[in-house]
Amino acid sequence: MKAMLLRERGPLGPGRLRLEEVEDPEPGAGVVRVRVTVCATCRTDLHVIEGDLPAARTPLVPGHQAVGVVDRIGPGCSRWRPGRRVGIAWLRSTCSTCPFCSSGAENLCEAALFTGYHADGGYADYALVPEAYAYSIPDGFTDEEAAPLLCAGIIGYRALRRSEVKPGGKLGIYGFGSSAHVTIQVALHRGCEVFVFTRDEAHRLMARRMGATWVGGAVDPSPVPLDGAILFAPAGEIVPPALRSLRKGGTLALAGIHVSTIPAMEYEPHLFHEKKLTSVTANTRADGEELLREAVEIPIRPTTRLYPMEQAVQALADARDGRIDGTAVLRIAP
Repeated sequence: MKAMLLRERGPLGPGRLRLEEVEDPEPGAGVVRVRVTVCATCRTDLHVIEGDLPAARTPLVPGHQAVGVVDRIGPGCSRWRPGRRVGIAWLRSTCSTCPFCSSGAENLCEAALFTGYHADGGYADYALVPEAYAYSIPDGFTDEEAAPLLCAGIIGYRALRRSEVKPGGKLGIYGFGSSAHVTIQVALHRGCEVFVFTRDEAHRLMARRMGATWVGGAVDPSPVPLDGAILFAPAGEIVPPALRSLRKGGTLALAGIHVSTIPAMEYEPHLFHEKKLTSVTANTRADGEELLREAVEIPIRPTTRLYPMEQAVQALADARDGRIDGTAVLRIAP
């Protein structure tokens, strides 16, 4: 098969990922093989490629928002049959027996493995996934529309929950990339007022078009106290102004897997009055299933731009540098 292969981590640039021919993967027990049609890009892919996360393995096929059709099943598989459309997300497997897994917090499992990090992902003609960790893709979405829901959507959904903003509340969104494009649709569907903070003028225009109550700069003060907020931008310097914009008892959720250094903060006004600062770590399968159900009801329509697989580096660079709205999606199958 053809795949975009990462052989050495380092700054994104020409040649960092190379289109190569590699052996077709074969599914083992409990694993299905998916003929990938599209795979959305993600900032986490950048963190893996550039070495911001601890090294897991190389060579590696990145990508963890893949949609395709099951074309082969391993021994013991019974959940999916060949021809079924499924999605592959970041969470690849867990131990299923530890206290975290047993209490519904499988995203914190010490033995968790992740797609496009510990195992090859979706920047390839074929990808493997344990059948218990594949998602059924609702009929209401094309492959291109479904792909961003598998990480940008799921993480945004979990981050919204972690922000503790109730339906009808006031939500702040810092950064307006692919996750934010999905999260704002969920929040508005729940009757929330959404306040968007972003440095990019094109993203501000998009936020207004999507229904934001107010839009301003990345570190502007909020015009009203926020019930909760989500920081999608991997910029630690935004944490203090975001905390300052919260009401008493409000929560700021850090949605990224990596964030730059958070500067020193004064206890008052940043964390006093029982304000909370929390993080978001991966997701549970329940998060993904709940998001997909609500996405059909809304219905969510992610903003995407298609690239051929061999232009993966360009797609990641365009997303990183804010040259596109929404999500860069790689077209794998013709």
